[in-house]
Order: sequence, then structure tokens, then C-alpha cells
Amino acid sequence: MENETGQLLRLTGRYLSFQQDVYGPDFIFRETNLLKDKGAMRLGRYSQSIRDCSLCPLSETRTHIVFGAGNSHANLMLVGEAPGREEDLRGEPFVGAAGQLLDKILQAIGFTRDDVYIANILKCRPPKNRDPQAEEIASCITHLEKQIEIIQPHILLTLGRIAAQVLLDTTDPMKRLRESTHSTRGIHLIATYHPAALLRNPGWKKFVWQDVQAVRHLYDEIVGDMPPWQPPQK
Repeated sequence: MENETGQLLRLTGRYLSFQQDVYGPDFIFRETNLLKDKGAMRLGRYSQSIRDCSLCPLSETRTHIVFGAGNSHANLMLVGEAPGREEDLRGEPFVGAAGQLLDKILQAIGFTRDDVYIANILKCRPPKNRDPQAEEIASCITHLEKQIEIIQPHILLTLGRIAAQVLLDTTDPMKRLRESTHSTRGIHLIATYHPAALLRNPGWKKFVWQDVQAVRHLYDEIVGDMPPWQPPQK
């Protein structure tokens, strides 16, 4: 079990990485290993460059831009649809009940947030958590494409129908999108349901479990840098 010191160091590293993403490469100590990380520096610079983004009307109602968070060298990148209320207030993706469930899903396949990068199609919260509109997606997708370019993940896991449809340029329903592994921008993509949808429809958890196991098996096949993993015994 992780001791208190190890947990503190891990949480501190995650906090500093998130702060740098939000405030840019000039956040605190220039000579730390964190700031020597070119991927993190590029993400930080880009995050800072869009802090005042006003490309769509969502800029008028947001509290914070929710840029993204996680490992700047992640081989697995998770993409959701848009920030919700808690994310908008805190400026961090997937917090609250949906975020806690996502943490458990990742843990079930041997990952933590420190192993992946998490972002959304939109960087600002749509009012009342409605679906992203086409013009908002068109204005914001460049930001996600830049994140993908910097991180260069081997696998994308989309969370929710809209995220998958946008990245795959399709109108296929989730039921069909889940049936196979896709490719976009030369990257493998697996689609599954959004954690928030699982809170409303617990019966879908079995489908997500199938999908994330497929992610883990694909990860081990094409990346293979994680400790050995076996599905938990029921």
C-alpha cells in the first residue's frame, strides 16, 4: 500500500502539472524537471494562449476554461464531450461523481490519472450541460487537435457518443461505434459510454467494462509499458 510520503509526492506532482497546464510554463520553478518536460511546456504555453478564448458564445458564460490534465507523454488519452458544472468551477476535467467513477474505471484496468491525459471536445461548459452545438465544436476542435499533436498518444478512448462522433466524423450511434476499434489521425480509437451516463444507466456498466478491457489489451499489445494486468476476479 502506498505510504503517506509517496502519496503526497504523487499528489504534489499532479497538482503542479495541472497548474502548469493552466498558467503556462512560467508557473514556479523554471529549472525543475517538470518544466524541462517539453511536452508539458508546450501544453502549458498552448493552454496559456487560449485562456481568453472568445471564439464562441460559451466564453461569455464559463467560469474557467477546462483545458485538460494528466501525463504529457501519455500513450492513452481520454476524450470526453464538454465540462460540467463542477469542472467549470474548478477548471479541471472529470471531477465530481463522474470523475470518481472514471478513476475507478481506470483503476480496474491498472491505470491512474497520472498514466493518462484527459481532455474534452469543448473547453467551456455548455449552459445546463446541454449537448455541444456544431458551431461550438467547429470553434473548439482545433484546441483538442493541438493537444493530440503534442501528446501523440497511441490510443484514444472516447467517453460519450458526441466525442466519438466528432473524432470519427460520423453520425453512427454508440451501439455501433462500440462494435470495433477505429482509427483516426493514425491513432487507434475505442469508444465507450460517458461515466455520467453510467450514473443514470447503471446497466451500461457491463458495456464499459468490455470496452476498457479492450483498451487494456490493445495497450499491452502496441505499447506494453505497464505492469502485467489481469481482469479482477469476480
